[in-house]
Amino acid sequence: MSLQYGRWDVQGRPIRLEDLAPARALMGTFRGDAEQLFSEGQIGIVYRAFTTTRECHNEKQPWVTRAGSVITWDGRLDNREEMSAGFFAPEMTDVETVAAAYERWGISCLGRLIGDWAISVWDAREHSLFLARDVIGTRQLYYRYNDGEASWSTVLDPLVLGAGDSLALEEEYIAGWLSFFPAAHLTPYRGIHSVPPGCYVRLSREGPTTVRYWDFDPHKQICYRSDVEYEEHFRQVFAQSVRRRLRADRPLVAELSGGMDSSSIVCMADRVMARASGLFCRLDTISYYSDSEPNWNERPFFAAVEQQRGACGRHIDVGSVEQIVLKENEAIFRASPASAGRSSRAAQELNEWIDTQGYRVLLSGTGGDEVMGGIPTPIPEACDLLARGRLRSLAAQLTQWSFRQRKPWIALFRETVQDFLPELLRKTPPQRKPAHWLTPEFVTRHRAALGGYDRRLRLFGPLPSFQRNLAIVDGLARQLTCSVLTPETRCERRYPYLDRDLLEFVFAIPREQLLRPRERRSLMRRSLASILPEAVLSRRRKASASRGPLLSLLSQYESSFPPASDFVTVSLGIIDGEAFAAAIREASYGQDVPLFQLSRTLSLESWLARLARTEAMGEQLFAAIGSRSGRTWFSSRTRLLGPVQSSAREGPRA
Repeated sequence: MSLQYGRWDVQGRPIRLEDLAPARALMGTFRGDAEQLFSEGQIGIVYRAFTTTRECHNEKQPWVTRAGSVITWDGRLDNREEMSAGFFAPEMTDVETVAAAYERWGISCLGRLIGDWAISVWDAREHSLFLARDVIGTRQLYYRYNDGEASWSTVLDPLVLGAGDSLALEEEYIAGWLSFFPAAHLTPYRGIHSVPPGCYVRLSREGPTTVRYWDFDPHKQICYRSDVEYEEHFRQVFAQSVRRRLRADRPLVAELSGGMDSSSIVCMADRVMARASGLFCRLDTISYYSDSEPNWNERPFFAAVEQQRGACGRHIDVGSVEQIVLKENEAIFRASPASAGRSSRAAQELNEWIDTQGYRVLLSGTGGDEVMGGIPTPIPEACDLLARGRLRSLAAQLTQWSFRQRKPWIALFRETVQDFLPELLRKTPPQRKPAHWLTPEFVTRHRAALGGYDRRLRLFGPLPSFQRNLAIVDGLARQLTCSVLTPETRCERRYPYLDRDLLEFVFAIPREQLLRPRERRSLMRRSLASILPEAVLSRRRKASASRGPLLSLLSQYESSFPPASDFVTVSLGIIDGEAFAAAIREASYGQDVPLFQLSRTLSLESWLARLARTEAMGEQLFAAIGSRSGRTWFSSRTRLLGPVQSSAREGPRA
């Protein structure tokens, strides 16, 4: 999570170091190490390192190749040995290896780079700037192209504050924020885009162009004769994924919830480190508990993992509903809804512990549920059988799952068929329906974003299960893109379940290996039977906490927000104040309400209110978003002017 910021004057005017001063000041508020600068002709770059590996300490960035290309690299190259074999020296740093690959293969080298990364390349020969992110989008990279100048950054702040009066808030992003996650190419601002995962954006005098450089192969299939062979292959690729993410120059910390995902990461990491004694740093764990949650008791499960590894991790009580204001002045600029608002006491305790111990890498189980069969449903496999015309096998499969889920056979068949139907004929699941407090006009304008960009399956072409896998990857990419770096960010997060090689393996094997009628996470349980404690292997699906988040949300609303009728989002025509107030009352009475959407609405409101109080924003920065009737909203300090501006499908041309 090193930071980079750059400017390119397309007209050829020189960029001086003093021109980079505002961006340097903003980046100085983020955690990092040494700062390095580059200014030559029409290009200026600021690089602020956040070192996490031994090789990082020897890096010089930006890196200038023999051909004059300027490369700035934020990431971890996992296939260093493979890339250097026969061509490059193994002692080269990551950025040197990537630069050598670019000189040899050009921009096509991006498909060969495996790891978590974001890269910018100024190619002096082509007189173009290339910006790219890894396939999943674990690192951020934003850009702005306007008025004869291109600028890019791993954080939004310098792009927004340096844009003057040419920005407006992006309404489609807000719609995505209020439902699932916004599209991966969007930011909260029109005119500022995020580089899509798995793509590069080429900026030239003609403008921006987006090109996909790599994608999963729908024709790749892995077929073995026995379960044992699948299990052995899974252990190999999972161990490789974990090993790649253990590469660090100081102790690491891993989230350990007691569920299959986090427990598997920790136990596999112990196995990898035991087989390579002295090669890796120590791995500690962080676990959360709450004695106030009646149906959520994780202690027996993470304690079983701790007992097996002979080390007790840090335990944090998340039962407190008390919220704290971020230490900075309330009016400090926050670039997105994800970076604004309040923090819990538990989060503060975690940050203090990370500071004390000096951790810089945190291993997360994000993605495990989605890609490893953690969600028990037969529908993707049933869709495959239907698309192949294997109706007898489909009937048998649905019969088994009907008994397992205690659902009528015909209901499962309807779920299978409706995934192929047009949107108008499909029944929208409750979890995909827009929040009922959103105004009808807002819902009509942004139905796709509010529905999570869900698409019907195609009968022809790639198997429906593969289509669903791509949708899962897209959803995870949108989730990661929505997460932004803030001055409070302590650690670089690494995601073993989002390893490219692991995902390729999972997408290529028969789905029945992952999930069976009576075996949720079948492949994981079989493969890791000798690695995980029995308590974790035999547990049923992990329960979720509900009471604590609800009480925290209600406490936050009562202590920090005006009546719903005075909300900025109400003035802008996004939500119906009366309907939202009714939802809050229902939640306080213990009725079933969509807590995730309630929380997202409050975080959006908090962010917009914060923007209005931020003196640095100035009256001229943002155009308003609001209803199509042209309503605007005024505060005592900042006026959000103009009608709604939305670029629902605007972006760099492909």
